[in-house]
Amino acid sequence: MNTRLQGCYVAITGASSGIGEKIAIECAKQGAHLVLLARRKDRLSTLSQKIRTDYGVSCHDYSLDVQDLEAVSKVFTQIESEVGHINVLVNNAGFGIFNDVLESSLDEMTNMFEVNVYGLIATTKMVLPQMIQKKQGHIINIASQAGKIATPKSSLYSASKHAVLGFTNSLRLEMKPHNIYVTSVNPGPIKTDFFTIADKKGDYVKNVERWMLDPNKVARIIVASMLTPKREINLPGWMNAGSTMYQVMPKLFERFASKAFYKK
Repeated sequence: MNTRLQGCYVAITGASSGIGEKIAIECAKQGAHLVLLARRKDRLSTLSQKIRTDYGVSCHDYSLDVQDLEAVSKVFTQIESEVGHINVLVNNAGFGIFNDVLESSLDEMTNMFEVNVYGLIATTKMVLPQMIQKKQGHIINIASQAGKIATPKSSLYSASKHAVLGFTNSLRLEMKPHNIYVTSVNPGPIKTDFFTIADKKGDYVKNVERWMLDPNKVARIIVASMLTPKREINLPGWMNAGSTMYQVMPKLFERFASKAFYKK
């Protein structure tokens, strides 16, 4: 049990389903108070009520599309007024589309970067001033192994996650003097509804289903790291070993792993 979380406030974007929902429930089990954010207000309200009833912690929910930067500012200002200090921010909102770059539209590119990168930066900027003032806090950015190993049909998604990793690594150094932790989470494929958008044909899920991560297990690992100086969480271990090898010997790795790259 993560006793560090008892009485703390954890804000989670993209909290209405998938890994965001699992993280919220796991935080509630540890005695944390929740601030849930997502576009689907009805699902948020249902989850929020369940958390209050089942775990006896406070749970606030706010409708937010992180792609709308004005809304990000407005909603987080409201949170500061109604809830107060956020101890942990989990930037989980994001999506991907698996397509060759020539088949990807510029609208898809824009939307992906606005949600995965700009929205993440905007929410982070909203909570940092209070964290810096209190000399305590934790930013957790859900990136991806795709940010470390770029594969065919994920050029735009990988590029957005590369950006998340670059931002996270720089932010970690900037926040170190303020005693604020910054962690990147780099999972491989997780069994969530992420793939209903990313993999419309279902080919990728069919090819990698036996290796897909359990979202409950991923959530437990993430929550256990909260308010600790964990630099990165890489799942699964064998895939992270591959990304390390890719960074050391990219040409050799592409030569021998190219068949696995075309699973989408």
